[in-house]
Amino acid sequence: MFYFSQQLGLDLEELEEIEEDAGLGNGGLGRLAACFLDSMATLGLGAYGYGIRYEFGIFNQKVVDGWQVEEADDWLRYGNPWEKARPEYMLPVHFYGRVDHTPDGIKWVDTQFFEGKELRLKQEYFVVAATLQDIIRRFKSSKFGCRDPVRTCFETFPDKVAIQLNDTHPALSIPELMRIFVDVEHMDWDKAWDITKRTCAYTNHTVLPEALERWPVSMFEKLLPRHLEIIYAINQKHLDHVAALYPGDIDRLRRMSVIEEGDCKRINMAHLCVIGSHAINGVARIHSEIVKNSVFKDFYDIEPEKFQNKTNGITPRRWLLLCNPGLSDIIAEKIGEDFLTDLSQLKKLLDFVDDEAFIRDVAKVKQENKQKFSAYLVEQYKVKINPSSMFDVHVKRIHEYKRQLLNCLHIITLYNRIRKDPKKSYVPRTVMIGGKAAPGYHMAKMIIKLITSIGDVVNNDPYIGERLKVIFLENYRVSLAEKVIPAADLSEQISTAGTEASGTGNMKFMLNGALTIGTMDGANVEMAEEAGEENLFIFGMRVEDVEAMDKKGYNAKEYYDRIPELRQAIDQINSGFFSPDDPGRFRDIVNMLMYHDRFKVFADYEAYIKCQGQVDQLYMNPREWTKKVIKNIACSGKFSSDRTITEYAREIWGVEPSAVKIPPPNIPRE
Repeated sequence: MFYFSQQLGLDLEELEEIEEDAGLGNGGLGRLAACFLDSMATLGLGAYGYGIRYEFGIFNQKVVDGWQVEEADDWLRYGNPWEKARPEYMLPVHFYGRVDHTPDGIKWVDTQFFEGKELRLKQEYFVVAATLQDIIRRFKSSKFGCRDPVRTCFETFPDKVAIQLNDTHPALSIPELMRIFVDVEHMDWDKAWDITKRTCAYTNHTVLPEALERWPVSMFEKLLPRHLEIIYAINQKHLDHVAALYPGDIDRLRRMSVIEEGDCKRINMAHLCVIGSHAINGVARIHSEIVKNSVFKDFYDIEPEKFQNKTNGITPRRWLLLCNPGLSDIIAEKIGEDFLTDLSQLKKLLDFVDDEAFIRDVAKVKQENKQKFSAYLVEQYKVKINPSSMFDVHVKRIHEYKRQLLNCLHIITLYNRIRKDPKKSYVPRTVMIGGKAAPGYHMAKMIIKLITSIGDVVNNDPYIGERLKVIFLENYRVSLAEKVIPAADLSEQISTAGTEASGTGNMKFMLNGALTIGTMDGANVEMAEEAGEENLFIFGMRVEDVEAMDKKGYNAKEYYDRIPELRQAIDQINSGFFSPDDPGRFRDIVNMLMYHDRFKVFADYEAYIKCQGQVDQLYMNPREWTKKVIKNIACSGKFSSDRTITEYAREIWGVEPSAVKIPPPNIPRE
């Protein structure tokens, strides 16, 4: 390919830049699935990733006068060379209609193809219906040694098919599989339920109540009437079982029901997933404990053997070899190339923590990546930054729980300290924050405007000079992540303990030689365990501290009254210091932080500021900083998606990974 492009007078890097990103969803979920596919291919597992091929991806983010503006992501306008349409497998997907109970069985009739307002639910059923039709077509045509021309017996279905529900979005797989088995294949209900349960497994990706899907029953009545009947039947049998175990415990029945009563009756999709799956897992050890002990505690009490943990991972092929070839090369020089398919081999780098030449090489690669990213920022944003400053990077979806506001308070505090004592020596920092806000999420959009407004003040203050810069990275996406992550010195992972299920950006930064400042949340806990807590900058409340504070009551005002630097920062935001054209612009943010902050920003402020001081201290000693970087890289092997997928394969799907290489098509097989 490289030789071919050179012949044509083309530059491979330029060609790569032209290719559109595939918008893989909102945040980390779709990117995780892509890592899993990479690992399943590497491990020789016969697997398919099913999803909707959207005509438009997640929006492109433009920042206009500091505000997020959404533009359509027309990623397919020039076609897509990596896909092949298969119209010969086109099948109908039904919506609306009514259910007829006839002597010949139950029929869902008078259906139509999708139009109307219930777009999200339609999308979810669409992907499920299309996927299951394809799975069953494959099962029937693969005879597995059976003499029948077409497979009609489903006894072996769970032995041959494993369906992993990636969050609740494909939860309709459970009633849809039951509909196919009972209505189409005329199977006995109990047999169908047994096969469905043994086939499906559920991965939970969030503990935030507002993110757990709950669909109005009225929408199902109109859109998916047969599925509603099936869900009611599933729920009735489930509640009968619970009632037999806990006679008279009406409150438990209410808590565990798939149907939530209230002003608007709703279907709890997470409960449906738990009931209809043989395995349930969280995506980091601390998250899986929360899943067992709080979110699904009632279900765990009844069937503890169903609950597992599968800590997320990332593919080292994309997130090291492809995006950071300089670092890959110097690692391979020391330990060989096998680490790319066995990331645990990075442990061998611990032998070189005190190797002066390797310390120098690691620092040099980081500096080269910073220079390259600085040049990119000049070209793309016309922003000039100091490549020898600390690159402090906070990139992820904009959300209150991810606490970009805590980062903002640190920036303002640093700014005020430099203004107060400009003669003092400061470690120069370039703080980069990036991420998209959901189009309807007012507070997240206000947070972006606050970040850009702080940047306008800080970056144009002559007293500050090169010592502090604030950059909002526009349109954060995979291709931008591949550039900024290898250039980062400090990785911000500062969610309130107990809110980030895992995170995968944290792993990418660790593997690429950034040090983490973070709370004991998600996979940060296991990162600290692998590398040693002393090699990360861990601060703030633990999960039990947050729970204790919830019991006692969180009073933001007591922190505001007690901590002068915090009070000064909040007063500046509130008074219009960062919005002189509209002094009241950020009052909503201040009001939230002071009176209804679910994520307790002020409670961690002091510890965060102190910890950032320790970051500065270490950064002033480049050799010691780089030694910690090497320790982090060496201890990041656990966070390969190859390890994650091996665990799914062995402990949930009942298959064994294989290292056997399949020969390329031009070499005849024996």
